[in-house]
Amino acid sequence: MTQDELIAFETDIASEFNAGHILAPVHLSDGNEAQLIEVFRTIRPDDWLCCSWRSHYHCLLKGVPATALKGEIMAGRSIALCFPEYRIVSSAIVGGNMPIGVGLAMGIKRRGGAERVHIFIGDMTSQSGIAHECMKYAANHMLNVRFIVEDNGISVCTPTAPIWGFLLPGMEDGAVEYSHYRYQSKYPHAGAGQRVEF
Repeated sequence: MTQDELIAFETDIASEFNAGHILAPVHLSDGNEAQLIEVFRTIRPDDWLCCSWRSHYHCLLKGVPATALKGEIMAGRSIALCFPEYRIVSSAIVGGNMPIGVGLAMGIKRRGGAERVHIFIGDMTSQSGIAHECMKYAANHMLNVRFIVEDNGISVCTPTAPIWGFLLPGMEDGAVEYSHYRYQSKYPHAGAGQRVEF
């Protein structure tokens, strides 16, 4: 999937939301297309994705057909998209995808599998206690996990850096892969730019 195709999909979803056709919250992506395309170059079909509430692009890049994805979004499941047949699970709870991903990785290790688990979190989530606990657990048990921090600089509607003062949790021992990229989105934390009554 190309950058233009990702943008076109999200623009369509924004239009549907602003027209009142989606009767549930949506969290849209913008500005991180190139970074995600690069991240997905190393994600294999049998790997697992554990996403947050902003996962439209992730689903498309993992191979979910656009029509199936749009159907789930139109049905009100934008912030909790799960496609087990594509090995994708999401959680609308801050950090909720992290213990799921760590548990998946532990299960894979116990059965001798080679699949990798890619856990996507935001910059605010990376500063939470659950993030540190999951990263340390994954490191201590040498799990095949990759943590990706998607940093749009805001924690809901508040700038992250002034609030937390430190953006990277830091895995000094390097036992698990941890990457971080920054981007800026034209969309607000939730919605598509217009106030919509459900």
